Amino acid sequence: MSGYRYGEYHDGPDPLAPPYDVRAALDEMGDAILSGSTPADSLRDLLRKGLPGAPDRKGLDELLREVRKRRRELRERGDLSGTLERARALLDKAIGQERAELFPDPSDDARLREAELDALPGETASAVRELSSYEWRSAAARQTFEELRDLLRREVLDSRFRGMRDALANPDPEAMERVRRMMADLNDMLDRDARGEHTQADFDRFMEQHGEFFPEKPRDLAELVDILARRAAAAQRMLASMTPEQREELQSLIEQTLEDAGLGQEMARLGQSLYARRPDLAWDSSERMEGQQPLGMGDAVTALEELADLDQLESALRQDYPGARLDDIDEAAVRRALGRSAVDDLETLKQIERELEQQGYLRRQRGKLELTPKGVRRLGETALRRVFDSLDGGRRGDHDQRDAGAAGELTGGSRPWRFGDEQPLDVVRTVVNGVRRGAARAEGGRVALSVDDFEVAETERRTAAAVCLLVDLSYSMALRGTWAPAKQTALALQALVASKFPGDAVQIIGFSNYARVLQPEELAGLEWDMVQGTNLHHALLIAGRHLDRHPDFEPVVLVVTDGEPTAHLMRNGRYWFEWPPSRETLELTLSEVDKMTRRRATLNVFMLATDERLKDFVDEVARRNGGRVFSPSADRLGEYVVSDFLRARRSR
Repeated sequence: MSGYRYGEYHDGPDPLAPPYDVRAALDEMGDAILSGSTPADSLRDLLRKGLPGAPDRKGLDELLREVRKRRRELRERGDLSGTLERARALLDKAIGQERAELFPDPSDDARLREAELDALPGETASAVRELSSYEWRSAAARQTFEELRDLLRREVLDSRFRGMRDALANPDPEAMERVRRMMADLNDMLDRDARGEHTQADFDRFMEQHGEFFPEKPRDLAELVDILARRAAAAQRMLASMTPEQREELQSLIEQTLEDAGLGQEMARLGQSLYARRPDLAWDSSERMEGQQPLGMGDAVTALEELADLDQLESALRQDYPGARLDDIDEAAVRRALGRSAVDDLETLKQIERELEQQGYLRRQRGKLELTPKGVRRLGETALRRVFDSLDGGRRGDHDQRDAGAAGELTGGSRPWRFGDEQPLDVVRTVVNGVRRGAARAEGGRVALSVDDFEVAETERRTAAAVCLLVDLSYSMALRGTWAPAKQTALALQALVASKFPGDAVQIIGFSNYARVLQPEELAGLEWDMVQGTNLHHALLIAGRHLDRHPDFEPVVLVVTDGEPTAHLMRNGRYWFEWPPSRETLELTLSEVDKMTRRRATLNVFMLATDERLKDFVDEVARRNGGRVFSPSADRLGEYVVSDFLRARRSR
């Protein structure tokens, strides 16, 4: 046998690790959802605040604060004109050294040279251009001028290729030739890629030859283009951020330096290719720098490049655009700006978002974030738990009727199975029937069962209820601040019936100008309707059909509203709205109330406003139907509805 060695798993996340428990996160979201927020908004709020119970992990808001702090630090780092000022200082130094050498010399040649120096243009780039062919008498001046040219060469190249300044710090005679070959090869590679002829092998060969110029170690051409394009765009923004005089002077210095180095044409080709590939970058925008210390071109471009990254990162971290997801946030940008710990914080937040979907609490439908039925059940349980926490202690037992029938405790008897039966199967008697009726069919110890063999265990009958909760969705519910408690109440009642009374048939009906049946998964993300009309008439029609489909069930009808009926359903299926309510609206609505009375359905109304018209209407409903009227405060609505439902179920 071959031996086995076991050790810690290093190749990525542990595949056997238990899934991330996001129930605490969902409960935190539930607070917002049950208060009227949408699932998408509540998830965004959760991610902004961070994971509950994990104070060591930062949320998006904290990451945003760090990004903005980093932006302030960069803006206060220095002034963009550092290279220009240093070039002027070196130029003035070289001229001063030359004059010091010429002054003691009484010859005409010395006076002619002084006149030539006096005639130099005041603009730095033009003066450098004219002095390029000047024969220096002073060795110190010649050395200073070469230092100036070397400074410009290194700063200009460093502004386009990060780290070039270090690569050329001590240039040998072949240094600039290697730069020229790299530029030519780079442009040729970009041209081949534009024609569709580039391969990864071409890129690998390029990096083998010229990798010293790219400390970022890009893995492919696309990554290299992104690096170079972002830096080139930052260089353009640096020029755009200067005064017109500074911009013109520095641009002239850059062009002259590139021409002197034999790179003008290649750099122009590269700039055009990069712009064509990444026109989305902010090439012509400007940035305000507030520091006092002059920055070299390379450092200035690096600062502006980082500022651009931070701007994009801030936009992604805000998550305030349609369809925003944490996967939109570039981890590499987070690492560059805030370090590894921030990447870990972001990964924790991403894990929350992923696990909420993978564990079946959230889903995306056509780009919209929704709660799944599993998520709705969880929130319903939370809402119900809060309701029970507010209720006084007391007996909340079952409500048995000692009769053979639908559901309850086993009686010990059994009967043949009939279509539609929900009682548990009597397995022993079913198998015995199969053996008796088909002993000849039994082969190898197996028993063949037919439909006639099945028997079900008889149970004590428990009364089942057909429950209708009618919830007002009109805009006035939102204006009065009663919409969120109404939604919590609907979720709590749905959870109560599903968990404690699974034999009941519950239907939740929302009504505004029209009424409609609300599915459980709709409840959490449900919003009020910004329309005119409180069509209780239509809601009672739908509720009546539900009760008629369950004639043997005990009818339970609960109405939550904050206004009298102002709309009714016409014969053509359209709604009619009128305020104050028309006589026809009131008569049709009360007619449906009378039908509920004939169905023996007690109709209890939970009144969330104290308008005189509403009070008069619900008093008439109570007189006709015999139901009760409640006027709870919004924060106690769930307690009243659940308590009334339990009371009604116990009484039956």
